Amino acid sequence: MLKELTKGIVKENPLFVQLIGVCPSLATTSSMTNALGMGAAFTFVLIGSNIVIAAIRKFVPDQVHIPCYIVVIASFVTILEMIMNAYVPALYAALGVFVPLIVVNCIVLGRAEAFAHDHGVLDSLEDAIGMGIGYSIALTAISFCRELIGSGKLFGNVVLGSFYTPVLLFIMPAGAFITMGFVFTLVNYLRQRGAEQ
Repeated sequence: MLKELTKGIVKENPLFVQLIGVCPSLATTSSMTNALGMGAAFTFVLIGSNIVIAAIRKFVPDQVHIPCYIVVIASFVTILEMIMNAYVPALYAALGVFVPLIVVNCIVLGRAEAFAHDHGVLDSLEDAIGMGIGYSIALTAISFCRELIGSGKLFGNVVLGSFYTPVLLFIMPAGAFITMGFVFTLVNYLRQRGAEQ
């Protein structure tokens, strides 16, 4: 059982290992607040859609299962948008179009098709939690580097003080590519080292 939970965090991390869902990670990792918000939003939709899809999978004909899954995912994204707009409007505005785009996020649809379609509710729940945590960790790692180097802050609070000159490139879109390159390199190095031992 625990295997499904941990594989999304390390072995099959959606961003670091599978390299999917890169677009929102580039756009929403300029601050730790945005990254954690996006990670939580993504995880909410993934958990809800995996549970429902696993529960209805035997009743949905194969010819229409993908459109059906998209409707389920879109329903959870709509619920998420309403909740975010009501309770955290600043975060909802900061994440912008990337919240509704969770509907077509390849990770969410991929987990529905590759896992929830063939497994029970509990396994699908575990898979969703693991993938959600793994994606959130990836976003947080990238945003930690970008916000700290790019502004000398974390969660909007000054960390490096007046002696530090921020490298503004890192909070711009090009900085996302540079940071992801370095973080991916470090993760792959650690994975290879772990495999050799």
